[in-house]
Parts: sequence; C-alpha cells; structure tokens
Amino acid sequence: MHVSVVLFTSDLRLHDHPPLRAALDSADAVVPLFVRDRAVAAAGFATPNRSAFLADCLADLDAALRERGGRLVVRSGDLVEQVCRTAAEADADEVHMAAAHSRFATRREERLRTALEADGRRLFVHESVTVAVPPGEVTPASSDHFAVFTPYHRQWTRVRLRGVVAAPRRVPVPDHVQGEPLPGRGQVTGVSPALPPGGEREGRKRVTAYWRRGLDAYADTHDDLAGDATSRLSAHLHFGTLSPVELVHRARRRGGPGAAAFERQLAWRDFHRQVLAARPEAAHADYRTKRDRWRTERTACADIEAWREGRTGYPVIDAAMRQLRHEGWMHNRARLLTASFLTKTLYVDWRIGAAHFLHWLVDGDVANNQLNWQWTAGTGTDTRPNRVLNPVVQARRYDPEGAYVRRWVPELEGLDRRSVHEPWKLPDADRAALDYPDPVVDLSAGLDRFRQARDRQR
Repeated sequence: MHVSVVLFTSDLRLHDHPPLRAALDSADAVVPLFVRDRAVAAAGFATPNRSAFLADCLADLDAALRERGGRLVVRSGDLVEQVCRTAAEADADEVHMAAAHSRFATRREERLRTALEADGRRLFVHESVTVAVPPGEVTPASSDHFAVFTPYHRQWTRVRLRGVVAAPRRVPVPDHVQGEPLPGRGQVTGVSPALPPGGEREGRKRVTAYWRRGLDAYADTHDDLAGDATSRLSAHLHFGTLSPVELVHRARRRGGPGAAAFERQLAWRDFHRQVLAARPEAAHADYRTKRDRWRTERTACADIEAWREGRTGYPVIDAAMRQLRHEGWMHNRARLLTASFLTKTLYVDWRIGAAHFLHWLVDGDVANNQLNWQWTAGTGTDTRPNRVLNPVVQARRYDPEGAYVRRWVPELEGLDRRSVHEPWKLPDADRAALDYPDPVVDLSAGLDRFRQARDRQR
C-alpha cells in the first residue's frame, strides 16, 4: 500500500487544502500529522491564548477526519525528527505540506527536506495555502519586493488565483500509525476569559454569518469601535482554519464596496508576508530606521505598565488594552491607536508593544504584528512616518457616543458623550469620585517630545 504523510502546520482545515488533496491523489492512504514543535514553545509563540485556540482547532480537525474514516495523528518534539519518524513508521515515501514564509519556518522546511532526502523520501511544498498570493509572485521591476502597499495591491488584484479545492469525502489512514492524545483547552492556564472557540467549523460558521449580515457594510463600518462590525476572522486565518484563497474568491463573487474593502485587508496580510520574506530581519529590526533613541523598560517603566494595564488616563486607549486581555483580540482601529500612543505619544520602543501584543493576541503572528507595529511607529512601510494619531480626536470620530469606552472602562459608565473621552476636564470632585487615573502624559508634551526626537535624527 502506497502511503503519504500530510503535515499540517498553519492550515488546520479540510476545505481548500492542496497538500491533502495531492497526498490523497498520489497514495492509497495518508497520515494526517500535526507536530507540537518544541521549538515553537521555546521561541515564546505557544502563548496561552494561542495554545487554547490551537487545541480547539486540532479537536475539530480530528473530528472532521473521523467523519471521513480517518483521524489526526499528533506528536510532540522536534518537528523534523517527528515527521521523519512518522514517515518511517508509515513506510511513506512522500511528505506534503504548505509553504510558510517566516525565517523560522523556511529554515525548518530546509532541515526537513534534507532529513527526508537522506532517508530516500521526498518533500512536496504547496504554495497558496496560507496566503492568497505567495511572496515573490508579484515584484516591482527594481526590487525583490514591494515596499509600499498601493502599487503592491494594484498588481495583487491582477494575479490569477488557483481554484478552490473541495474537502475530501474520505481520508483513509493506516491503523498502525499512532499518536498521542489531543491537547485540550482545559489544560491551558492563563487564557483570556472571553477567548473565542477555534476550529474550521467555527470559522466557516462565522464566515456564513458575516456574509449574511456584515460584509456589505464593511467599507462603512469596519472602523466603528462600538459597532464591532469587523469580521473577526483573523484568528481563523492565522491558524488556517479558513483559506484566504477561498475568501478572496467569495468576496469577488459577492462584489460591492464592502467585499472590496474586505478583500483589501486580505491583500494587506499578503503584503506583510512578502515584506518579511524579503527582509526577515524586520521581525526585530527597523525596516526603515529613523535612528530613534526609544524609551525602554528601564527609562519608562511606569508609563509602559500603565499602557499594558489599561490605566493611562486616556479612555479609548485603556478600553482597547482591557479588551485585549479579556478577549485575546482587539479591534483593528484600536490596534492603531494603542500602538501610536505607545510609540509616538509615550515614545517607547515599538518592540515592547509588539511583544505584549504577541503574548495576548490569538491572531498574533510575526508578519502582521511586527510590521503593523513598525508601520505605526514610523519605522516600517508607512509613507508618512511622522503621523501621530490623537486618541481624543480618534475616539470622538470612531466612538462618538462613548459606548466602546463604557463597555471596557466601567469607571466611566456614568459620563455623557462630552466627558467620557476627556474625564480630566471634569471638576476635581467629580474626577476624584471616578477612581480613574489622570493622564500619564499631556498629549501636546508627548507630541513635542516625539517631534524633537525625530528632528534630532534628520
């Protein structure tokens, strides 16, 4: 019997899964394998929220495979060692997996290819599984990647996407290849109280609901903080329980401004991956340095802790930071505001903020997280690196009634729309009754500090 191994990584689904389809087409049976890679945990990526969501995804994937006569084989340890061991036990001469584009993933893939070839086995890596348009698919004439989103997006929309692959009806798995028990969400401590459930079924259910009631208005509502009108599909895209290729096809069939705006966000996701693939050092170093002398944990400890805890005295910032801890997620507009406040108003190193986000965000990944932080800090791909988002102006624009702030900062729930974004303007007695801190910095003072710091580097 001819057997192939399918290695699942960030593609935990059965719908639109080219590696699984290729393995089934080339073999009599397959071993669906997921390795709990100890290197991922050692690097700090296996945070509580992502570990809990992953446990949901693996349980759902196993259930879907069992409905098709198969099951998921889970093993722990070094990924290369475990894949080679599994392939040997199954007597498989092929391993299929999806391409990944971080430095960590590409190096791991190279190690795996070398080890498999030493055993006389072949590794097949499939593109367009975790992205819509792979890095390197579109490039400018003078460089290996696009550094500005608009021209990238223009070419991205012209790429002919592959077709969507149907989920298999049957997945035969050899009986003798065994794995370990599936991890459970309940085994993970430190999880955000309102962390959403994971898994392909949950992701597809969310897409169906959003297509029905939210997509058409997305262009007009995605920045509405209180309305919470974003798709909330980012965690499912991160873990691959949804296919970006399938979502782009569906958005284009739907048409209209909302679908186009939604598709544009998927293009941003691919844009960041092509930047990081070309410049892996941007995961920790400035993409375009401004030679900032950032404040750090040593020089701004109290301000940084106030930001982390949601006690800065700026209600929209504090609301967003509390949402992050409670849900393991944050509204897209709020991510921009909190990042701008830390890097531009407090003039704190963007890497400190990026690390905090990576700890809590269930959708946190290196490409989107690090490069969005750099975009906001003015060291990345933003063509206006010195822009500063005023939290009061932004709050009045995107939370005009103060509903978002009241939801997450209950100390202010009794304030009207005029006071809820600027409680420091209340009379002293009213402010004292709120049990809410004064601002950690005056906005004009923070702006002056940032501008002077940037001016010194010119």
